[in-house]
Amino acid sequence: MPSIGIIGAGHIGAAFARALARRNIPAILANSRGPESLQALVQSIGPSIRAGTREQAAAQSIVLVAVNWSKLPAALSGLADFAGRVVIDSNNPIEAPLFNPIDLHGRTSSEVFADLVPGAHVVKAFNHLHPTMLIADPAERGGRRVLFLAGDDNRAKSQVSALIDELGFAAIDLGALTEGGRLTQFPGGSLPSLELVQFG
Repeated sequence: MPSIGIIGAGHIGAAFARALARRNIPAILANSRGPESLQALVQSIGPSIRAGTREQAAAQSIVLVAVNWSKLPAALSGLADFAGRVVIDSNNPIEAPLFNPIDLHGRTSSEVFADLVPGAHVVKAFNHLHPTMLIADPAERGGRRVLFLAGDDNRAKSQVSALIDELGFAAIDLGALTEGGRLTQFPGGSLPSLELVQFG
């Protein structure tokens, strides 16, 4: 399994970390406040998850980014070129408390996100379901809960698909980043919050 980093320790980042910990998959979790601020959280998640710096998390083979939309530029600023590594975009262009959609001037959120991670192979995933469904047993409905992904690099998608499978979910590839990302983007997409289960 490739090494995994998580930038963002909010609802989605923490839920993803818990899903990894359930399968004993190691990861480095980072936020804007530094590793010390995450000690209680990582202890509550489990021994496979450790707190690290933003730079340490960003240096892993697969990096999931889950940050409030307005804070993305600061969260990703100054990081080294990703040099062909996989970055999972699990962000949506909307924020509490008002939940007004961000004007992206006709672009998808993943297109905007890709500009912030130079050199990365961006895969859109882990953004369309409520975080509680990432934490819950993916087989609790009798099949495997579906997670969608989209991206332009087939090798990167294969890595993310393998990770989704390792977590116990069923991966469904929606194709290219722009088209597939638009389907799962919240707001505007047709797939957010849609819980599907694969049987057989």
